[in-house]
Amino acid sequence: MVYNELGKTGLRVSNLGFGASSLGGVFRHINEDDAIEAVFAALDGGINYIDVSPYYGHYKAETVLGKALRQLRRDRYVLSTKVGRYGQDGVNTWDYSASRVTQSVYESMERLHVDRIDLILVHDIEFADLQQVVDETLPALARLRDEHVVDHVGITDLQPENLKWVINHSDEKTVEVVLNFCHYCLNDHLLLDYLDFFEQRGIGVINASPFSMGLLSERGTPDWHPAPDSLKSACARAAAYCEERQYPIDKLAIQYSTSQNPRIATTLFSSANPENVRRNIAYVNEPVDEQLVREVQQIIGNQMGVRWKNS
Repeated sequence: MVYNELGKTGLRVSNLGFGASSLGGVFRHINEDDAIEAVFAALDGGINYIDVSPYYGHYKAETVLGKALRQLRRDRYVLSTKVGRYGQDGVNTWDYSASRVTQSVYESMERLHVDRIDLILVHDIEFADLQQVVDETLPALARLRDEHVVDHVGITDLQPENLKWVINHSDEKTVEVVLNFCHYCLNDHLLLDYLDFFEQRGIGVINASPFSMGLLSERGTPDWHPAPDSLKSACARAAAYCEERQYPIDKLAIQYSTSQNPRIATTLFSSANPENVRRNIAYVNEPVDEQLVREVQQIIGNQMGVRWKNS
């Protein structure tokens, strides 16, 4: 496992990170014991960065993760969770007010059984009033940082231009980390266009969803995937091509996202299955087939970089 500096935070994180969204049963029913074992498998395999959110499974992911974390030494992992996006009884909700995000941090700490959060992230700012994020959400989190409740502050979004806008309109050094997803993977390189901007400001970069939410997987895209059909079809052809060569596209995808650019500190994947976790760690520890990468991207062709809106 390779470890990288996360911007100027002083945090050193594994180039493969564990995303705990699956622990909330976001994608399918989970076995809780297996989910907890998946966390242990991640850390035993060299992963030291874990990311979660109260939104995942509407608090379930944090609750299940907390059961695992209470059995682990605190110095074994770097932990991030989020504020702003929630839900209850199957209904998604958003609240980026100072009072709610402050309360949310303490609620997350209770569910996670920790007394501090290494990194707190404003979740999916495209659903927020960006000016409110600048004027209210981030200052509230910065106060918690000053009080040593959280160590570092960041923002997440599918749309990197929103990340740039908030950083440009916030006080210097308020935003220390950005998390962007589906824009540094086999079918999309958009995040690369923003790395100079982030690096010049000392901001650490986290990439998520190397499988592009299922586009780059043998299983294929779920029904809810927001990508256009043309992109889904192109990725399905690429997956079939990899299958013919007995090199799963899942393997190629996660290798690609973790090996191609050291300026991206870590890439998050998620699984509640310990065997899947071990398999992905093994993939990342092997060199990527560069020729196959080129062939797959040729198959995806003019669908490279095609965008969609988050949901």
